[in-house]
Amino acid sequence: MNQKLIRYSMQIAMLKQLLARSLITENEFHQIKSRTMREYGIISDLTS
Repeated sequence: MNQKLIRYSMQIAMLKQLLARSLITENEFHQIKSRTMREYGIISDLTS
């Protein structure tokens, strides 16, 4: 579980960098984030 959480965190961090650099839109960010959360079994994101 710990490795899965680390990989999830890294993917979200990269996703936030893409958003910050305007390489993706807010809508794309939320769609990708939701799909990533489902894939990793993350139920809630307290940091958003």
